[in-house]
Amino acid sequence: MGQLLSKDSGPAAGMPPALARRRTDVAGSRNPEPEFSLAHLTVMGCAPPEMIYLAARAGYDYVSVRTIFMGLPGEQNYGLSANPDLLAKTKRALDATGVRLHDIELARVKEGIDPKSYVPEFEIAAKLGARAVLSSIWTTDRAFYVDKFAEICDLAKPFGLTVDLEAVPIAGVHDLAGAVDVLRTVRRDNAGLMVDTHHFHRARDNAADLAALPREWFHFAQICDAPGEIPTDHDEMVRVLREARLYLGEGGIDIADILSRMPRVPYSIELPHLERAREFGYAEHAARCLESARAYMKAHAWA
Repeated sequence: MGQLLSKDSGPAAGMPPALARRRTDVAGSRNPEPEFSLAHLTVMGCAPPEMIYLAARAGYDYVSVRTIFMGLPGEQNYGLSANPDLLAKTKRALDATGVRLHDIELARVKEGIDPKSYVPEFEIAAKLGARAVLSSIWTTDRAFYVDKFAEICDLAKPFGLTVDLEAVPIAGVHDLAGAVDVLRTVRRDNAGLMVDTHHFHRARDNAADLAALPREWFHFAQICDAPGEIPTDHDEMVRVLREARLYLGEGGIDIADILSRMPRVPYSIELPHLERAREFGYAEHAARCLESARAYMKAHAWA
């Protein structure tokens, strides 16, 4: 698991036919298919170049890469700004496969973190073609987090990046109302709302509320499924969030209802499942994530 694909067996010799065909559909079809990104947490043991080759083989359009190191147990530092060798390999993988970098993460708002420390990764992400930066808020000090989130938006703007706020059920801003409050307060034109179907369900948010929000706030969404029953134990909530999410249609989240209230956007599949990754390997797990997402969306008329 997590071993680097060989150049001969990977897609470095050219874009996979299915991926090339789908990109043509997206560019020229009257009814384009949804676009999908492979989120780093789904294959967290993979460095960005390997992740890109996995995504290309499976048929993803994009990758969403965790280039801002969070210092969490078991996670490697995949920062590109201070690692020229990793950056060069990442760029070669993007160029060779045609997979695009959609967003980077995670620009947290938290005491002790200076938003200016994110700028080197913003600059690299923009050079690699990224569109967005994912952010979340890990403090309950409203004055502090509003000020710092606005600063992150201002720092990202010169690079042409949106900053998309994710409400996380175990964080300071944990639900849709909290995220909307931040966006309405900061009023930055590059600020957005990133809905994760797992987090949205766990926060007990109402999908109907999404329909009333400004359409320009929506730049991408993260999708996965999970058991319908919401854990009451914090440790169990964290366990499912980080290592036991489910393929679309396998759990109890009404994903179609959530996504149907938003504009069509790229869908980043954030679906960590450690046991399946160990059993199948990252490549097969990533492929199954995409296959189940496509099947789920084809089963719903709105997609």
